[in-house]
Amino acid sequence: MRWIKAFLVGATGLFVFITLLSLLIPASPRVSRTVVINETTTGEVYNQFADLRNWKNWHPVFTTDSATVNFTNITKGKNASCNINYHNKTVHLVITETDTASIRFTLTAKGENDISNMVRFSAVPGSSQVQVDWISTTHLHWYPWEKFYAIFIDKLTGPGYETALNNLKLFIETSK
Repeated sequence: MRWIKAFLVGATGLFVFITLLSLLIPASPRVSRTVVINETTTGEVYNQFADLRNWKNWHPVFTTDSATVNFTNITKGKNASCNINYHNKTVHLVITETDTASIRFTLTAKGENDISNMVRFSAVPGSSQVQVDWISTTHLHWYPWEKFYAIFIDKLTGPGYETALNNLKLFIETSK
C-alpha cells in the first residue's frame, strides 16, 4: 500500500509540474516565412491570394490529386471560402479581411486547432520586387500536450508554407 501511495503522489506531482511548465509556453505560436518575388507588382500577388481559384496555380494542397476543393459562391475577396477534403479531413478556408497590402484568412477543421493566417505583400523600394510574408498563428488549448506541440510547430508546418511561397514565386516569375 505504501508503494501505491508513493507512486500516486509522484505521478500527481509530475503531472502538476508538467502542467505548470506548459503554462510558460505561448498558446498561440506563430510560424513565419518570407519570399521575394522578382519582376512583379503587389497587385499581381494580391490577385493570386484574393481569388481562391488561383491557388491551384501554386499551393501544393490545391494541386495534389489526393485533395478535393469545393468552392462556395464567393471565391474572391472578403468572405470567399472553400472546403478542402484532404487526408479524410475537411478543412474550411475563409478569407476574413483584405486590403491592398495584406490578406487574412482562417483555416478550421473539426477536432483541430484553428489557424489564423496573414499574408503581407510590400514592394521593395527601388526595384520591381515584392516581398511576401506569410504569418500563421495556431490557436492552442491550455492542455500540456498541445502546449508542448507548440515547440515543434515551426518544424512541422513551416516547410509547407515555404513550399507554397516558393511555388508562388516560381509561378509569377515564369508566367511573364
